[in-house]
Amino acid sequence: MERAIVMAASAIGAGLAMIAGIGPGIGQGFAAGKGAEAVGRQPEAKGDITTTMLLGCAVAESTGIYGLVVALILLFANPFIGQL
Repeated sequence: MERAIVMAASAIGAGLAMIAGIGPGIGQGFAAGKGAEAVGRQPEAKGDITTTMLLGCAVAESTGIYGLVVALILLFANPFIGQL
């Protein structure tokens, strides 16, 4: 019975961890849109704008990857099962 509760709570926790993927998706879309606007306004600064935008997207993407790693650990390498 206890094992089933831990597994159910871990599945819910994994689902909540995947909500972390929403933020980076919105942020990257916003950054890409603003980057395109900036290149449209100042085409000569395209290299600097693109570099800064890609660096920001990489940092934002790491948040989503951390959420995925937490979800995979909770589902497949559950550390809480050993606590029972």
